[in-house]
Amino acid sequence: MSNNPALQSILALIGRLLLAAIFLSSGFEKLADPTGTIGYIAAANLPLPSVGYAIALLVELGGGILLVLGYQARLAALVLAIFTLASALGFHTNFADQNQMIHFMKNLAITGGFLQTVAFGAGAFSLDGRSGRA
Repeated sequence: MSNNPALQSILALIGRLLLAAIFLSSGFEKLADPTGTIGYIAAANLPLPSVGYAIALLVELGGGILLVLGYQARLAALVLAIFTLASALGFHTNFADQNQMIHFMKNLAITGGFLQTVAFGAGAFSLDGRSGRA
């Protein structure tokens, strides 16, 4: 199964779409509620909540769209991996709370998925694939 190029391309596309979905959804939620998002960032005692909000919007929406299209997918996945790991460390380190531990581990797993895209590219069903960069 792993030596089937068509299957690999389909799985790479599905993987990119699934990874992008969570970030596009989250980005649109942030866009709809900037005050709540900035407040959440401030409540986590992170510096410059408004700047953090702008960065989150850019990374989540921009990176999500790039992943869907498979354009500059390795770079987009690397930025999203760093962002996801930073989010885990900034928001989900209260390990005494089982829910926060689950979110931390989820973020680590998502980071791993992004690193797969960094390592292996977007696959044939992508703009990168069409240009020979996949």
